[in-house]
Amino acid sequence: MKSKDLLGIFPDKTAEQISLLKYSKTSCGVDFLLNIADSTEKRGWFDIDTRYKTDFFEFYFFRKAAGYLLLGGKKIELHDQMVLIISPYQQQEWHVEMDQLTYRFLVFQEEFINQFLSDKYFMYRLQYCFQNDLPTCFSMEEEQMESFVALLRQIQQELRNPIADSYHLIVAYLYQFLLLLNRFYTHLFHLPSALPLNNHAYQYKQLLEKNICQKIRVNDYAEMMGVSRVSLNKAVMREFGVSAAHLLKQRLLQEVKNDLLFTNLSVKEIAFRLHFSEPNHLMRFFKQQTGQTISEFLKETKS
Repeated sequence: MKSKDLLGIFPDKTAEQISLLKYSKTSCGVDFLLNIADSTEKRGWFDIDTRYKTDFFEFYFFRKAAGYLLLGGKKIELHDQMVLIISPYQQQEWHVEMDQLTYRFLVFQEEFINQFLSDKYFMYRLQYCFQNDLPTCFSMEEEQMESFVALLRQIQQELRNPIADSYHLIVAYLYQFLLLLNRFYTHLFHLPSALPLNNHAYQYKQLLEKNICQKIRVNDYAEMMGVSRVSLNKAVMREFGVSAAHLLKQRLLQEVKNDLLFTNLSVKEIAFRLHFSEPNHLMRFFKQQTGQTISEFLKETKS
């Protein structure tokens, strides 16, 4: 059986020849849209295709790692004692030797936790989810990592021997895991942690994920939400510490980088797809946001 089959995850080729790996709990052999394993128990799927994306969240705790990963338009060097978080539908390309990796991982679909929580923006409240500004990979001391891995072991125990209340206990452990990791991440990167006054910032973040290829102005999103641009900007600044325009530009930049790295589209075609009025505007936007020309970025990333 191929490594991807071990978790019930199967590829679905898109027009761009990028596999979409879909989570299937039936094929996975568990009753939940969630699974946990150690690399010695189940191998990952990093070596199945050159490029792919998934329809689930992925959390990796690497004790030993080498190689690199192209993710979100960035080149990530893997190393020992590293945590990596990948949100759904991010395009990935791994360059690793499987026998050099030792890790424990958690994967789950957003639906799993949404079935239990009434907060539809919960995953968007977590600073490391759908993050385009800061890295979602970071070092973690062995003792700290072990505290998170211990929570994953408790979830795994319930998965392997489910009883009547296992679902509720698994969600409780997962909720604790996600919130504690968010505290760690927020502290690590000195991010705001004030109680939210409303959901505008999280709704905006959700809409960016769904509409960035069609709408590239903050005013468009404010109109969709029925709020003023000023109110939206205040909400985003309070929750994320950056302006609404900055959040949009970073998400748009990620889309541009993905197209450059993972498709055969020309700069002209990318500009048209993302509604830039002309290619020169796209190239100027890229240089302003990265300090590099597109050619310099491609040379550096693929070297």
